[in-house]
Amino acid sequence: MATFVLIHGAGDVGWSWHLVEAELRARGHDTVAPDLPCADDSAGLPEYADAVAEAIGDRTDPIVVAHSLGGFTAPLVCDRAAVRLLVLVAPMIPAPAEAPGDYSANTGYDREPQDGYDDDIALFYQDVPPELAAEALKRSPGQSGARMGEPSPLKAWPDVPTRVLICRDDRVFPTGYLRRVARERLGVTPDEIAGGHTPALSRPRELADRLEAYAAEQGPLRRVTS
Repeated sequence: MATFVLIHGAGDVGWSWHLVEAELRARGHDTVAPDLPCADDSAGLPEYADAVAEAIGDRTDPIVVAHSLGGFTAPLVCDRAAVRLLVLVAPMIPAPAEAPGDYSANTGYDREPQDGYDDDIALFYQDVPPELAAEALKRSPGQSGARMGEPSPLKAWPDVPTRVLICRDDRVFPTGYLRRVARERLGVTPDEIAGGHTPALSRPRELADRLEAYAAEQGPLRRVTS
């Protein structure tokens, strides 16, 4: 059994992982998907990481999975818990001391061709069942930008195995862009699945399959003996 800690993206809530959680729990795994204080103007990346660490509690050897902006929080969690594996899904991949607000310019995202999708459904949820997409928008608390200009406290990428999983039909972060950023910043070649930016809602079984396979590749859990 593995423990999966699931971190949502900007302006989202832990509910966005509920279908993946159901899949993983049915296979005998433990999951936790906390709500980050993303609508709170007083909260920044350290508080996001604190919220995840609190949710982890006394769980051991967690596998941390982060979606989109959650990629900024995930490596910080490694300073607060002994993480077994990081998995970044359709992610932002921060550099040390980088502010989320600088990410677009620093990675060249602002120079990527834009297809001009003018609504959230078309951009984020194009392949999500309509009722789930509507529920996701309803549950969104919004994303505060008040502290997105602050440098991340990340000093260096953690010494934790890291996998990057990108979505071939992602309209937010195109595959070519994410392949380049993953190579430049982590020196890794991403894995790929079909689907848009939000596979936790559009392809939960396939995403759970990938996460379970990543866990298996890490081998047995570490055991602490006295």
